[in-house]
Amino acid sequence: MSDICKTFFVTGGGTGGHIYPAIAIADELLKEGKVYYVGNPYNMEYVLTVEKGYKFLPVFVKGMPRKLSLKLIPWTFWLIFSIIKCFTYIFRFKPSVVFATGGYVSAPLLIACKLMKVPYVMHDCDARPGLVSKKFAHSAAAVTLAFDEAKEFIKNNNVTVCGNPIRREFRTLSKEAAKSFLGLKNKLTLCITGGSQGSRSINNAVVDILRELSESLDVQVVFQTGKKNYDAVLKHLELVYPKYRKDLNLIVKPYFADMVTVMKAADIIISRAGSLSLSEIAASASAPILVPYPYAAQDHQRFNAKCFEQKKACIYIEDKDLDANIILSKVRELMANPQMLKSIQDNCAKFANYNAIDQIKQVILNNAR
Repeated sequence: MSDICKTFFVTGGGTGGHIYPAIAIADELLKEGKVYYVGNPYNMEYVLTVEKGYKFLPVFVKGMPRKLSLKLIPWTFWLIFSIIKCFTYIFRFKPSVVFATGGYVSAPLLIACKLMKVPYVMHDCDARPGLVSKKFAHSAAAVTLAFDEAKEFIKNNNVTVCGNPIRREFRTLSKEAAKSFLGLKNKLTLCITGGSQGSRSINNAVVDILRELSESLDVQVVFQTGKKNYDAVLKHLELVYPKYRKDLNLIVKPYFADMVTVMKAADIIISRAGSLSLSEIAASASAPILVPYPYAAQDHQRFNAKCFEQKKACIYIEDKDLDANIILSKVRELMANPQMLKSIQDNCAKFANYNAIDQIKQVILNNAR
């Protein structure tokens, strides 16, 4: 273990794409010293980090209103208050370096770092970096990126393209073992997920074809509906396929705590195009059918998915075109052409960088004071 006296601040929140990479790096930095997580206590980063035992330092900033309105007044107040809170955290705990994964949650701490001359390292997960990353990257001690395409948006002379942090279990678990752990047979398996929150568009498109996928095509389906959408999916499924509960080809749950096993078991994955999801799909060596969320900030999901499509690493579907027929036709196409399926899987796997955690950690340590 290196200098145990070092103190690290980690920040990033609002969505899993900011939180999970931050936590993955925080876990590594914990081997080097003390780690404090700075985030909004009303967001999911609070639950996820406190569960892991991290000391949580709250800031109460929210996303900036997109239009000129009276909402800017309280937002400005909370931003200033959060910056002052970050001043006190820096005075009290004296971080050696700050690591930020972007999003509005990280802005107050980064402003405080700039004013107090505290070095910070930023990581952006997307092909088109978010607003906070673009605004604060020029003052960062270093920047790490998941996509090479993101470099043109970042003004910094110390940039490393290394991919997103990937959980180490992706490297060690085989597809056969993953299927066995889920009680599945060693045959074609389809994972359907809209992320931890679920996707109503994807759910609505697939629920009518689950019976055909199972009975006609003999495809195993692992379906994560999202907690909010679970009851609606089951109600619809009861109408179109009353015997689904007895179907050994189907696993339908609101949420899987162990998504590593689910994704590694899959040969084909239907998913949104959040950056972390794409990194883990790549690490699972599956063939993705990507449906980018059309309302994502900066339209980053579309840019992420387009990067995969350009490398022939996915099948791309616009959300407005999504329905049961197109999903069924794409699955049939992949099943009818094993070489195409294998080619997409291989091209997708090239996006995975299992050393990203180590690379990012080293960049952070190199810039600690």
